[in-house]
Amino acid sequence: MSETAADLAIGIDIGGTKIAAGLITSEGRIVREVRRETPRHDAVAVEAAVVEAVRELGADAPGAPVGVGAAGWMNLDGSEVLFSPHLAWRNEPLQARLEDALGRDVMLTNDADAAAWAEYRFGAARGESHLVCLTLGTGIGGAIIIGGELRRGRFGVAGEFGHQTLVPGGHRCACGNRGCWEQYASGNALGREGRGLVAAKSPVAHALRAAVDDDPDLVTGALVTELAADGDPACSDLVVEMGEWLGLGLANLAAVLDPGAFVIGGGLGSASSALIETAEANYRKSLSGRGYRPFARVARAQLGAAAGLVGAGDLARTHR
Repeated sequence: MSETAADLAIGIDIGGTKIAAGLITSEGRIVREVRRETPRHDAVAVEAAVVEAVRELGADAPGAPVGVGAAGWMNLDGSEVLFSPHLAWRNEPLQARLEDALGRDVMLTNDADAAAWAEYRFGAARGESHLVCLTLGTGIGGAIIIGGELRRGRFGVAGEFGHQTLVPGGHRCACGNRGCWEQYASGNALGREGRGLVAAKSPVAHALRAAVDDDPDLVTGALVTELAADGDPACSDLVVEMGEWLGLGLANLAAVLDPGAFVIGGGLGSASSALIETAEANYRKSLSGRGYRPFARVARAQLGAAAGLVGAGDLARTHR
């Protein structure tokens, strides 16, 4: 390979169903990638799968550092997974376990932080030192970069943007509170609204009802987004309504953090241009002090599903 050892890192993105691992150059290019299934309910088996993937890639990059990104909370020094919602990790000393098994430096990070770092270094926010990255999927994840550095808060768990209360007493959230932002601007929220139309047998939702044979349980946010992209008016209205909620939350974040850019990714953020356009319009309409301050740029993420492993690998290389 033409790259030197100092140019390379191994990035790992641990998802609920798959572990993606890649050999990453200093320009953010993936030169080789391997995948493994995620043994969701067995922490030891997840660690073994990561070790196996790194060893397979490591023959091409002896000594390359390893960055591991996963959903959940890591402590500030990146040595321990405090909690992962989809995996069997509770106060898991994952860094030490992996370093002992691999004989390499290992860095742990939240998957949203890894994706944000990739977009900052190589994607939609390249050249912007202050940004907020949102990951729209089942819920809303996020990350903050200020002055070119990830900011994770005092305890390492910053970026839970989806759990700001937008509607006091509103829809119940899985976190235990009511009215969280992600109950109004996420894949789950879009699916819930679509299911409501089907359950009510709304005549305006004829295309959605036909797609699921009048079974509300079959409605998902992805289906609503797909039908909206195909021009269905009822589903388009749901996406626009969700975009308005999304823009309101962006205005709240801008009032607190004053970023130069919002980067919106995740499965839902990547799927709908109407969603992003509506969100930007409502953000501009809702921002405090509008007319007397600059607006942040609102951009769609560029790196897609590769962002997590690219960011994890680059963080390991640049922060070793």
